[in-house]
Amino acid sequence: MKGVMAFEWIRTIIILPVNVLVFIPAVVLFCAGYRWTPNHPALLVLGGILLILGLMLAGWTMRLFAVKGKGTAAPWSPPKKLVVSGPYCHVRNPMITSVLTMLIAESLLLNTWWCFGLFVLFWLGNMIYFPFFEEKDLEKRFGESYLEYKRNVPRWIPRLTPWQPPLE
Repeated sequence: MKGVMAFEWIRTIIILPVNVLVFIPAVVLFCAGYRWTPNHPALLVLGGILLILGLMLAGWTMRLFAVKGKGTAAPWSPPKKLVVSGPYCHVRNPMITSVLTMLIAESLLLNTWWCFGLFVLFWLGNMIYFPFFEEKDLEKRFGESYLEYKRNVPRWIPRLTPWQPPLE
């Protein structure tokens, strides 16, 4: 079973974040004739810090999905249990926050508005996808426990104090 889960995670990572963070930006930059020019050192440091923070948050959220949720971030292998711990106590979509953080880091490190444009498109796409599709599916799969979570934890702007789900 562990081998199957490892395969699902590898497939999920390659299809989802690697496409958004590597393949699509590479194609866009190639088509735009991009040539790297160094950014201001402070912006490079900020980009590096954001990249590390984004990677750490992505790793943390993926681990929670695997260990507590018994699934992946992919729609074809979703978590079997609702994950409401760690960063999920503060915000409902920390995995997307990690990708958005890494896209901003990319735009700073590569010194290009093209990556910032991808950040905007990805953000807008998720602003539509989550309320109209993802959340509807979570309501069907997890019922009242998700509705209570949704009432107490914001979609995008983290709450300062962690939400504690009621004991079952």
